[in-house]
Amino acid sequence: MSSAPGLDRLNDASADEAIRLLGEVCASRAWIGAVVAARPYGDPDKLYTNSDEAIAALTADDLQEAIDGHAVIGRPRHDDPQSAREQSGVHHAGDVVLADLRAGNIAYENRFGRVFLICASGRSAVEMLAELHDRLDNDPATEWEVTREELRKINRLRLEGLISA
Repeated sequence: MSSAPGLDRLNDASADEAIRLLGEVCASRAWIGAVVAARPYGDPDKLYTNSDEAIAALTADDLQEAIDGHAVIGRPRHDDPQSAREQSGVHHAGDVVLADLRAGNIAYENRFGRVFLICASGRSAVEMLAELHDRLDNDPATEWEVTREELRKINRLRLEGLISA
């Protein structure tokens, strides 16, 4: 038994249940498969390391699948409490900032062909907007790697939540 009850639950879960649990963390089937296949985890650090390695190995299609599972910044999904919690920094943003986020999201999607992904936890809407504007200047290859790193941070936070439950 580990000191994290949620880690024991993940380790002991059937494959189908583990896939369901990890699907709440990330929508990439490749990532889920890699994390499920490496069970059991003796400690949280092994889980986090495996997650990081799985993210590093994602193809562009796998990464896109993960991104597609995320809400647009500034528009958390009401059917996804995790999205709303992670984007709590937009709850008190003014109309101008929210309008700028909407416009920035459109510009980002037009430039890169996907939703802007950022680890929103602990960030204000203004901070996320500034980061969005900065990243619009990235070349596509650099932006893929920045996006991959943001996904790594998001997955880490979500895994921490999963195993602490």
